Order: sequence, then C-alpha cells, then structure tokens
Amino acid sequence: MKILWMFLIVSLFGLIIAGCETNPVTGEQELILVSPEQEKEMGRDAAQQVEKELGQSVKDQQLQNYINMVGQRVARVSHSPEVGFSYKAIDHKSVNAFALPGGYIYITTGLLKELNSEAQLAAILAHETAHVTARHIAQQITRNIIIDVGFGVAGSQASSSAMRVANIVRQLEGMSFTREQERQADEVGLDYLVRAGYTPYGMVETMEILERQSGYRTIEFFSTHPSPENRIGYLQERIYSKGYRGEGKTGQQEYAANILSRL
Repeated sequence: MKILWMFLIVSLFGLIIAGCETNPVTGEQELILVSPEQEKEMGRDAAQQVEKELGQSVKDQQLQNYINMVGQRVARVSHSPEVGFSYKAIDHKSVNAFALPGGYIYITTGLLKELNSEAQLAAILAHETAHVTARHIAQQITRNIIIDVGFGVAGSQASSSAMRVANIVRQLEGMSFTREQERQADEVGLDYLVRAGYTPYGMVETMEILERQSGYRTIEFFSTHPSPENRIGYLQERIYSKGYRGEGKTGQQEYAANILSRL
C-alpha cells in the first residue's frame, strides 16, 4: 500500500510539472493537462455526439452563415483567435448555448427565438467564447484527471498519455462550470462584445430576457448556467468601471431578417 501511494504521488507530481501553462486570459500559470490539439480532437468527437443526441444542426445555410459570421467577429478580438472557432445553431426547443472543447460553440433555436438583436446574439456567443479562451473546459478535465490519479483509477496511463479522447467525451456529459468560471465568462465576454463593436447592453439585455422567463431551463449536457438574476448587477458595474458607453451596434433589423424570419 505504501508503494502504491508513493507511485500515485510521483505520478501526480509528474503531471503537475509537465502541465503548467500560461492562461491566455489571466496571464497566470496554471495546471492544464490538456493541450489545445487534444481539445480540438475532443471537440470534434463531442460535436458529433451533440448533434446525434440533442438535435441536428439547422439546415438553413443563410441562418448558419449569419450566426458564424457574428461569432467570428467576436473570435477575432478574443484572447485566442487561433483556436479556430465554429459557431452553429441546433434545432432544440430548450433555451441554451454551450461550448465544447476546441471552440465548437452551439446555440439552440429555442434561445434564438427569445433574442431580438444581433448584439444579444453576439453577447451569448462572446460568453461561450470566453469559456474556451479562459481554458475553463480544460480546467474541468484536468480536475477530473487529478481526481482519477488520486484514487488510483488513471494511474500510469494518465501520466503517459494525459487522457484518451473517447473517455473525455463521456466525461463531458454532466460536467458544469463553477460560479467563478461563469462570472469570468460573463465579464470577459462583455469585453469581447465591446471590442467587436457591439453595444455592451446586449449582454445585459440577454440576462434580462432570461430572467423574465418563467421555468428557465438548460440542456443538461455540458455547461449549466446559473440564474441570470444576480448577473445583471455585476455586468452593469463592469460597464461603468470600464467606461463603456452605450454606443455600438445593435443590429435588430439584421437579426430579424437572418434569424427570426427564418425560424
């Protein structure tokens, strides 16, 4: 037993030494045991699973092109544009959006129907983009790997290959972000929104829309979002502290023509 614990401690120490990286958003060193290449591979597999289990992507190419165009506008001003983000709508009645490893971002038709401007769409996509650039997904996967090693489940296999893609894809189901990660995604997403040329109030309006919904629910797949009620306050505070003005693109007509009229 003593030898086993020594082996686990050495394995864990080796993982920590090998896995320290600089977070693109915070600039701080942190333990990340998932490379961007591994995230991309996981994301490709998980995206196929999403469309199989939750609903096929919307067939309307004009609608998809518009969503991706807005998303790419946000991605270009993010901390990690080199990720190669993909933004798609899936046909699902729930009100939700979520990010998969490697920058695969989805928004449901249920949420699209609730929004009424391009700025609000950009706010949702900016929030999910921030989850990716801040390495929140990789942080959660790293935590699971460390727990596995600590209980002797992963053992030397984890230290030699970090993880197998198929196992990680299975782990994505039911995984959720912490409140701190959600707040960081809100605040960094707000910055992306403004950098992309949109009104910062697109983010606040989105939270207000969700707050007004009775029985607000999300897909229980990867990311779960807390109630928007308490998020409006700190977003308004950030708009004030950052000196953001109310100006910027709203895009109500564009949204109506490319989304609402086509759903």
